[in-house]
Amino acid sequence: MHFVIMGCGRVGASMAAQLDRMGHSVAVIDQNAEAFRRLPAEFSGRKIKGVGFDRDALEQAGIDEAYAFAAVSNGDNSNIVAARVARETFGVDHVVARIYDARRAEVYERLGIPTVATVRWTAEQMMRRVLPGGTQREIEDPSGEVALVQPDVSTAWVGMTVGALEERLDVRVAWLSRGSGAVVPRSGTVIQEHDLLHLAVRSDRLTAVQRTLSRPPAQEA
Repeated sequence: MHFVIMGCGRVGASMAAQLDRMGHSVAVIDQNAEAFRRLPAEFSGRKIKGVGFDRDALEQAGIDEAYAFAAVSNGDNSNIVAARVARETFGVDHVVARIYDARRAEVYERLGIPTVATVRWTAEQMMRRVLPGGTQREIEDPSGEVALVQPDVSTAWVGMTVGALEERLDVRVAWLSRGSGAVVPRSGTVIQEHDLLHLAVRSDRLTAVQRTLSRPPAQEA
């Protein structure tokens, strides 16, 4: 898969290096060519000097073939503008932007741009949002038999009720993160676009549950 990263600071460089080591195709955009020195010598991806929301720079970076775009420069406005261009102009489905002002997160979420605020931000969180099939384990009981997780969910599950999802997967939806708030769902609560699901799952079923949620319900095996 191909990934485009705007910003080659410590985190952008860390993400690019990790994705490159995993065998993915990567392009990094930064206004300062000196920033590319943060990349390891063995980095095989593209290095594009330019502005991350400039059409020419994005096209040089291969945005048309990108699976995901991450905006991790040091400017909130630049990150959001670049993320919107990637999504709205080039149709990239998986887009995430780093922000410093957490109070603005709700606005960006309403625009359909997942954001990660600096106060809770790490390279690992950004990686989990751009890579497919990621599951964040939030809590695990002392026995290790049950975990509370936040899995990646295919948009094809949007419109299904919580009760129907629980019955199909043998899980319990503890709550939904929706915008800047949270919802304790009922059986008839309908899953909406951009909802984050927090599931109680038996640990031995984590892989199967994530695999099922990562594809449309009709394609369940």
